[in-house]
Amino acid sequence: MQLQVMNSPFNQEQAELLNRLLPTLTESQRFWLSGYLAASQSGTLSGGIDALPGNVPAGNSVSKEVTILFGSQTGNSQGLAKNAAKTLEAQGYQVTLSSMSDFKPNNLKKVKNLLIIASTHGEGEPPDNALSFHEFLHGRRAPKLDDLNFSVLALGDSSYEFFCQTGKDFDKKLEELGGTRLYPRFDCDLDYDEPAAEWLQGVIGSLNEGQGGSAAQELSSAAPQAIGTSFSRTNPFKAEVLENLNLNGRGSNKETRHLELSLEGSGLVYQPGDSLGVLPENDPVLVGALLEELKWNPDATVTVKQGDDRSLKNALASYYEITVLTKPLLQKVAELSNNEDLQKLVAPGNEEQVKAYLDGRDLLDFVRDFGAWGETAQEFVSLLRKMPARLYSISSSLNANPDEVHLTIGAVRYQSHGRERNGVCSIFAAERLQPGDSVPVYIQHNDNFKLPESPDTPIIMVGPGTGVAPFRAFMQEREEIGAEGKSWMFFGDQHFVTDFLYQTEWQKWLKDGVLTRMDVAFSRDGEEKVYVQHRMLEQSKELYKWLEEGAVVYICGDEKNMAHDVHKTLIDVIAKEGGMSPEQAEEYLANMQQQKRYQRDVY
Repeated sequence: MQLQVMNSPFNQEQAELLNRLLPTLTESQRFWLSGYLAASQSGTLSGGIDALPGNVPAGNSVSKEVTILFGSQTGNSQGLAKNAAKTLEAQGYQVTLSSMSDFKPNNLKKVKNLLIIASTHGEGEPPDNALSFHEFLHGRRAPKLDDLNFSVLALGDSSYEFFCQTGKDFDKKLEELGGTRLYPRFDCDLDYDEPAAEWLQGVIGSLNEGQGGSAAQELSSAAPQAIGTSFSRTNPFKAEVLENLNLNGRGSNKETRHLELSLEGSGLVYQPGDSLGVLPENDPVLVGALLEELKWNPDATVTVKQGDDRSLKNALASYYEITVLTKPLLQKVAELSNNEDLQKLVAPGNEEQVKAYLDGRDLLDFVRDFGAWGETAQEFVSLLRKMPARLYSISSSLNANPDEVHLTIGAVRYQSHGRERNGVCSIFAAERLQPGDSVPVYIQHNDNFKLPESPDTPIIMVGPGTGVAPFRAFMQEREEIGAEGKSWMFFGDQHFVTDFLYQTEWQKWLKDGVLTRMDVAFSRDGEEKVYVQHRMLEQSKELYKWLEEGAVVYICGDEKNMAHDVHKTLIDVIAKEGGMSPEQAEEYLANMQQQKRYQRDVY
């Protein structure tokens, strides 16, 4: 069919070129081109068509064997990898699915088709179970991979500076080692379901074409169903609030909510170490202030996704993210608006200024500083990100609390740029969720943070503040199953009197022998601040003895400060008590991690 200039966005010359090209394309070429253009629009392609081939060159036949490696901290990449494996197996492919930490790097040379699904953690770092593979691939032992076909799905958060960096690293290195892309890399933001399904469709199309079939055949089965009969991330369950209590005592500087939710009738199950995804609502005060700055009627109808029309007020309250700014948003608005100050801010070379502006500001700040964009409310919201769910470590055992799930949430309140700020979900829970209300939730399984298979294995838990959450679940579970293994808890907070979370429960577990020992550190109770890592150093001899007995070490909490300090402390303990050099101690801890004896749930 010929393009008509009057009905298309192309000029006469472009339309003539397209009219000459389109009739010559095969079905597989049309499919490849649509995938390429979609990926380009998502900002995932860094070169032209020749720079990033989307399928295997002619003559390079594709094997029916596919290896899928995932690097996952919270379970998102692992879940996508499992879905990809099932989909490919349904298409007749022989699939090897593995965590990067369980994959033997020396086998990489034997792999013909490799799919990498990896998240980015911290400041552009690989997740814990991808560290060893990432190091191998970027080291001197990495082999030439001239016979490898590969594709990378990268997960990340565009509000961070090093968005999808781990996936970008893998993609670049595999190409440098000689690999050929089956399909271009996709970089996914927090709302990853649709782009991940599109990437999988493209990969299957290239694989099918390499088998001599049609790239487009059976594509409908490649995409996971967004809505199903079971409750999931894309189809959350509305859980009734049973209890909402403040765990801190009167006079505390903190507010920590203990939330109990009903899962009755949901069919949802979880294990200690899993997380609960909560879909919150934005602060109505912030929404109101934002609407006052905008020129549109709060009741104006906007389409947030196909088949979902809402008022502007409702969309800003419950669908869009308004508390975090991202660099891509600033760049998109700068392209649409004539605001010279904004264009100067995002100009090349101003990365540090952009980073400084993004820090601690929200959409209200942005609109006040640079004005709203677009001619309509629809154009305005079309550039906003969907509000992501918040993941919380589950603080209960399903065996001990049938049809219930418990959370431990610290209320976040702070000042920034002259305004009071609130955490979206934590203040939603602290101030607006009441018993009898319902909140959308789903289970996020995390196989990277699990109790040992043998109940006789000793465990060491380090969880200050709300990091205590999964260890309450661990203790409830071990009490239910009658575990005989030793257990040791390191807990810390500000004050003993007001901030000892779940104090009576820990004391009961100690008395009953469910918990072997507990060391606590309350940083504001003495002249000098004492933290959990100081208690670990005080017990270094006994701690090392437990490690030598095969204990599994678990850390939950803040990654930048606490988890980093605890990691360093473990190395110091191992070096001191084991008579090792720092390098040998690091290798000891790395081996523990490889054996799943060192697990972290950090954020």
